[in-house]
Amino acid sequence: MTALVRIPTVLRPAMGGDTSVTVEGSTVGEVLDHLTADHPDVKGQLLNSDGTLHRFLNVYVNDDDVRYLGGVDAPVTNGDEITLLPAVAGGSL
Repeated sequence: MTALVRIPTVLRPAMGGDTSVTVEGSTVGEVLDHLTADHPDVKGQLLNSDGTLHRFLNVYVNDDDVRYLGGVDAPVTNGDEITLLPAVAGGSL
């Protein structure tokens, strides 16, 4: 299976400037493993050392939050779109 992974602006420098990449995998975890194998600088921003999703990363498969689909075990089918969305915090009042 191949999926199109949408890369957020904050991760693009570590991804060679790509806005999206096509990655193989039958689960979200496999897709992220292949993505981080090709771009190791983003691994710490996507995954914890135990392979779970980083708590400040939201991941969507076709606009569905993977937290409700099984996390890294969420299935990926051919042509799915995966969106990576790091949480943003900060600012002042």
